[in-house]
Parts: sequence; structure tokens; C-alpha cells
Amino acid sequence: MPSRFHLLSSLIGLSLCLACLPSLSAATPIAGDPTAAICAACVHADLNFLASDELHGRGSGTRDEHLAALYAASLFQSFGLTPAGEDGYLQHAPLPAHMSPQFDKYMKANQFDQNQRTDTWNTLAWLKGSAPDADKEVILLTAHLDHLGLGKAYDGDTIYNGADDDASGTTAVLELARVLSQGPRPRRSILFVLFGSEELGGYGNQYFLEHPPVPLNQIALNLEFEMIGRPDPKLPNKTLWLTGYERSNLGSTLASHGAAISADPHPDQHFFQRSDNFALAKKGIVAQTVSSFGLHTDYHRPSDDIAHIDFDFLTHSIQSMIEPVRWLANTDWKPEWNPGGKP
Repeated sequence: MPSRFHLLSSLIGLSLCLACLPSLSAATPIAGDPTAAICAACVHADLNFLASDELHGRGSGTRDEHLAALYAASLFQSFGLTPAGEDGYLQHAPLPAHMSPQFDKYMKANQFDQNQRTDTWNTLAWLKGSAPDADKEVILLTAHLDHLGLGKAYDGDTIYNGADDDASGTTAVLELARVLSQGPRPRRSILFVLFGSEELGGYGNQYFLEHPPVPLNQIALNLEFEMIGRPDPKLPNKTLWLTGYERSNLGSTLASHGAAISADPHPDQHFFQRSDNFALAKKGIVAQTVSSFGLHTDYHRPSDDIAHIDFDFLTHSIQSMIEPVRWLANTDWKPEWNPGGKP
């Protein structure tokens, strides 16, 4: 990679390590693997950086989205994961020269940054499995890096930090990568991907689907993590939900292996179709999104900031998914669409 990446990686990696050092003795052991533990300070550090004012809301296709992608890449490298992009841990994707008239109207109405956005970035890394055919059925864990950037002021604030949307999901994927890379290698390979420009219309996931690091028919399933920084008041305490729960047997199987996960309590919102997972699902992959979005009014507002994140809930949510994901990576089971569930 370019030398500037190595420099940024070193600086970010060092700052993260220093941030997490005091927390190691207080990390929470995971059942069945005493070597793996949630690092609460790492969760705080990752989300605090991604949703900081200094990243100006990680606008899709902006320099700040690129910085977020480099930050994630530096962490994947520090975990000892294998690069999975065309440029090491990165995929560099061109954006179309002209967006749709509807999109331009939306951008202008909300006073979002009107500078030309020419590129977006995905961050990708492998945790290679131990089986000889480890890449035959890959577990894909994803989130999106970007948010809306700078826009119309609310109460004097113009930075759309996107702490819940989707710094929380990005943090979940980073922490899952950290914890799972510490224990014994799983049988199946796990591919960690953080998409760029979801908010522009899914351009990061489109590029990934056109340039996958493994044939798409070798992806056993996809779990997207989107908006898990606050509990949904419609659900019992410390519970997540899965979009399109009824469409496949993935959610019920995860629940049977300890995931505190239930059906989406907001079917009228059509969340299954509103995240990166949908593009993968249309390719036939059982791809669904883990969330806890309770329709809070900070959605797509500058007030979606760090002050509104429930770190207790976020940390518990990430921890609750570790054993189910570990089971997925060590089993021969593969989810299937229920009749009529495949989009």
C-alpha cells in the first residue's frame, strides 16, 4: 500500500492500542473461549472516532469516508487478518459522474455538501478458516462506513455524525473481527466487509458484488449490522431484531444458538430492502440485517451523535452475537430461504 497508508495505520493503531490497554483486565470473557473477550474501551474508541466531529459525518464519497475506511483497514491489519481488497485491505470504487435528478434534489433540499464525489472505498479482510475447503462456504459480516456528512443545520449543528447510523454497526464488525481473530481459527473463513457510500445508493456494495474476493456462490450467508447503538422500546431489554426474519431460517437458527434476536417489529418500514444486505439477497445470498432501530427521531439528523449512544446496550449486543457467529463459522449448516422469501 502507499506509504501514507502505513503512516496513518501506525498512528491510528498506536492510538487505539493505548486507548484499550487499561481495559484489558476488565474485558468480558466469552463462554467457551476464555482467550476471547469483549473490549469495552475498544468499542468506545472505535465509535468515538468514527462519529467524531473531526470526521464531519463521514459523507459518502468524501475524504472523511476515506479516512474511516483507512481507520478500519489499520485495525484489520493489527488483528492479523488477511487483506481481501484489490489494494490491500481496500477496494477503491468510482462513483457515477451524475447522480439521479431525485438524488440531486434531495441533496440540495438538505444542503448537503455539493462538491463532486468521484470515489468511494470499501474495507475488506479475511479471517481464513482452518478447513481445506474453508472458502467454499464463507461467512460474510458487513456494515456501512458512511453517513450524510455536512448539511442543513438543526439547533446550530451541521454535522450529521451518524453515531447509530452506522458507526454502531461498523464498530460491531470491527469488534467481532478483533475477538474472533484472537481465538482458534474457525473451520469456515469469515469475510469482514465495510461498505462505502450506502447512503448514496449502495455504490460500495455494488462494486463489491462486481469485484468479489470470492465467487458469490461461495458466500454461505451475510449478516449486516445496522443501527445497534440504542435499544428498540418495542422489544424486551437487550434484544436485537433481524430484518426479513420470516424470509429465511437464519434468524430462528441464530436464536436457537443463543442470539437475543427476534423478528423485525416494524414490518411496515420495509427495512429488509433498506440496507446493503438487499443487494446481496437479490443475488441469491441469504443476507439479512441485524438492528435495534426503534424509529428514534435522531435518524438522519445531526443529533444522531455519541451522546445518544447506549454503550452498555451496544457492548452487550456485540457480545451476544459472538457465540452464534462462531457457531456459524464452525458448522456445516447453511441457511435457506423460506418459500416465497427470496427477493
